Amino acid sequence: MNKPRLVSQIIEPSIVIEGAGVRLRRSIAPSRLNPFDPFLLFDHFAFNNPIEGPIRGFPMHPHRGIETVTYMIEGSVHHRDSLGNAGLIGPGDVQWMTSGRGILHEEMPRRSPEGNVFGFQLWVNLPAARKMGQPRYQEVSAATIPVVRLGSASVRIVAGEAGGVRGPVTDIAADPLYMDVHLDPGAGFTQPIPDGHTAVAYVYKGGAEFGVDQGGRGEAVEAVHMVVFGDGDYLKVQASPDSGVDFMLIAGAPFKEPIVPYGPFVMNTVEEIQQTLEDLRNGTFVPA
Repeated sequence: MNKPRLVSQIIEPSIVIEGAGVRLRRSIAPSRLNPFDPFLLFDHFAFNNPIEGPIRGFPMHPHRGIETVTYMIEGSVHHRDSLGNAGLIGPGDVQWMTSGRGILHEEMPRRSPEGNVFGFQLWVNLPAARKMGQPRYQEVSAATIPVVRLGSASVRIVAGEAGGVRGPVTDIAADPLYMDVHLDPGAGFTQPIPDGHTAVAYVYKGGAEFGVDQGGRGEAVEAVHMVVFGDGDYLKVQASPDSGVDFMLIAGAPFKEPIVPYGPFVMNTVEEIQQTLEDLRNGTFVPA
């Protein structure tokens, strides 16, 4: 490791309304420019104010051509789909759904006993060769996600590898790194990331210096922000001596293919989007 990844951009999330009136913080949104290839969307949801009223969630809706990743920290999400699957994603659980050629599903958040719902949703693109593949799920319970202690850093590894330990989510085209990192006050953390992969971090608690270079200089970032990194083969973070930091670290190999996003669908051409809409109209979106 000899080239540190420096901070190239800091994004302040936008407030958006999705589903049946769900309020979200959005750092990445689908775009034809695809600047975060292979990542299409990153949302932070938190229903922690009783004034927000009942949680309406995300009623039954379609997806094609992408993978959706739900990671819960507090509260839960009840889900069901057109394949007959149903279940509850609780604190620390992950659902990595590969929509492939098409799936209908719903996600309905539920508050914790303390009245909170807190988690993230990531959309990962699929390469053209896999966009019309069979849908599948990798549902990972909190108990099966390894937590590695690296000095004063605690790392929950969903996908990829840290400290010689691999996460349980496998066989993803983007070869992703997806982990939840906690640093104690003043702690440091270094993670190798292959040169050429896209890398971002979402700071959701505390603050740290990100993109620390070989001279020990980084850029101070406080919650709640998305940090985008330039190229290199490793990332170094130095937590604030006062607060420590919690962040999601996300990296993956770009596909470098043109994309056409349209709502819950991401395909490679306009014609493929038109075919998707025709499949929805004529009832062939989900095979009988």
